[in-house]
Amino acid sequence: MSGEGRNAMSPGPHVYADEEAGFQKALKPRQIQMIAIGGAIGTGLFLGAGGRLATAGPSLVLVYALCGFFAFLVLRALGELIMHRPSSGSFVSYAREFYGEKLAFVAGWMYWLNWAMTSVADVTAVALYMNFFKAYVPWLGGIDQWVFALVALIVVLAMNMLSVKVFGELEFWFSLIKVLSLLTFLCVGIWFVITGTPVDGHTPGIQLLSDGGGLFPHGVLPALLVIQGVVFAYASVELIGTAAGETEDARKVMPRAIRTVVFRLVVFYVGSVMLLSLLLPYDAFKAGESPFVTFFGAIGVEGADIIMNLVVLTAVLSSLNAGLYSTGRILHSMAVSGSAPAVLARMNSQGVPYMGIAVTAIVTVMGVILNGLVPDAAFEIAMNLAALGIITAWGVIILCQLKLWHLARQGRMQRPEFRMFGAPVTGVATLAFLAGVIVLMAFDYPIGTWTVASLIVIVPALVIGWHMSRDRILAEVRAHEETEFRV
Repeated sequence: MSGEGRNAMSPGPHVYADEEAGFQKALKPRQIQMIAIGGAIGTGLFLGAGGRLATAGPSLVLVYALCGFFAFLVLRALGELIMHRPSSGSFVSYAREFYGEKLAFVAGWMYWLNWAMTSVADVTAVALYMNFFKAYVPWLGGIDQWVFALVALIVVLAMNMLSVKVFGELEFWFSLIKVLSLLTFLCVGIWFVITGTPVDGHTPGIQLLSDGGGLFPHGVLPALLVIQGVVFAYASVELIGTAAGETEDARKVMPRAIRTVVFRLVVFYVGSVMLLSLLLPYDAFKAGESPFVTFFGAIGVEGADIIMNLVVLTAVLSSLNAGLYSTGRILHSMAVSGSAPAVLARMNSQGVPYMGIAVTAIVTVMGVILNGLVPDAAFEIAMNLAALGIITAWGVIILCQLKLWHLARQGRMQRPEFRMFGAPVTGVATLAFLAGVIVLMAFDYPIGTWTVASLIVIVPALVIGWHMSRDRILAEVRAHEETEFRV
């Protein structure tokens, strides 16, 4: 990248090289394809969709379609950035390149907040899924919810510390289970709708929508207020950007993985929620239980709900696995640049940034405590805080793509062939959508309101953190600039 293409506080190419130092290019194309698929199927769908169907009714289908469209735009923007320069630092590294260290600092720590809170939500989901088994395994009844959360964290942390090969293989099989289970649900659900076979005394079909009060049984506002939860459901589609830095021939593999996202988003998200609405009345679903478990428990096949609960348990372990993976790489990138303590850049002999992963795991212990104090609200609290982080991350991705587009227009940089379509209009529209989600979140009292209010604490913390880290960050930039000059 030429000197004209970056601002005064952007680092030279040696910083990017340092970000990648020690990582192993061990992720295979089949693993990247499945990580891309698995990234679009997470706890937000498997657990969160139940409570949101009960709140918003069948209009949740429209909300999923709207959020899915903008999630796709974010992923296309990220795809263009990956083709520009693959990096395990993902959009934090791109923020550093196009806007300088200050935005990279904010983006990195907000993304870490997203994944740390997502990990809290994930261990909570594990605990909720294990509560389901208490009705079938009596001795589980004496175990508190927080114990399940702690065990899940310990197991996934141990697996994540081994190597990127282990992560890739685990995520491949976790994602495969998720995909096959959703395909099974779609096939079984479509069969019930086509044949008209009753589900728990209800005849599946379009009439369930009108019988229950139409698309908006409680009005339009409840449908709008669940948007932040649906955005959380799509969170982690951007994980493919982090995986790019540890992928063989990323520029060849990534476009294919990203292009298939539209099909996945439509089928797995919009299709699943639509089918759930046609199979059971919206008030048959409830918060704290997977809607897929609700359906399979209602069809009268003994053990079907148990199997599905095991599947969604696997799905949430996959999300937790991905969260620890992602935050370890992000914190490593920030530590190299001085935005985080240098100790977080440490890696083991297998190329795993173990200190960054460990820090996230320590924070996830808060989720264990939260499950002990407020088990009924733990998931929603963590999900809302995570949504703040993912909205920031998506916004930064769009801003970086817009900067790349602007520099290309000036002739100072060349856009790759795989690019964000409709730029800059699609990028500006996405930023407007993300801003609207924040506003709607503020109206979702009490948890959403308090989540937005938490910015009163988060923003000053970021400002203070930046001023505490600035000298170290600028020293790193100057050192790399001197190295670049000598070279």
